[in-house]
Amino acid sequence: MVFFFSTTTPLGIVLGIALSNVYSDTSSKSLIVEGVLNAISAGLLNYMALVELLAPDFMGSKIQGSTKIMALAFVAVLLGAGGMSVMAIWA
Repeated sequence: MVFFFSTTTPLGIVLGIALSNVYSDTSSKSLIVEGVLNAISAGLLNYMALVELLAPDFMGSKIQGSTKIMALAFVAVLLGAGGMSVMAIWA
């Protein structure tokens, strides 16, 4: 993984620099491509957050055994998501 990350990151930077010379910010094709890539990135982020990070926490025996802890965990997740949404206003 270290090798993969250390090789793909510089390649992505070089590709971005090369494409910035021929890239038009206002063309319809570039806006569509940017929107699709942003949607894919957001979907992957949601998947990782919900399935890979939160699901194991919510499936534990301690949280499954108590309705109060489960409700508090859901409230905490909703407050966290709401806080991130509010911060996204300024991003």
